Amino acid sequence: MTVILTGVIFVTVCCFYPLKIALNYLLGAVVSVVYLRMLAKDVEKLGRQQQRLSKARLAIFIGLIVVATQWNSLSILPIFLGFLTYKAALILYVLKTALMPES
Repeated sequence: MTVILTGVIFVTVCCFYPLKIALNYLLGAVVSVVYLRMLAKDVEKLGRQQQRLSKARLAIFIGLIVVATQWNSLSILPIFLGFLTYKAALILYVLKTALMPES
């Protein structure tokens, strides 16, 4: 669902904003997919191999924001909003399962 939402938002941003802004959004969204994958693996190990979630995956987000602030061709806001795409996908998934539990 995150990848589908990323595609829809990327095309929409391309229509209304310059390609540079859309590519910044896409960069943030790709990093959010990597972050979500790392979070899923971390949660999978929870209970069997470890007692708490590790904080290593936050380094990806912090690194992305640091690179965005240092590199003049990147914009922080579209990257940050792209990173938050996984949260929007999770909210949509929860609403879908809550409203339509049979499907």
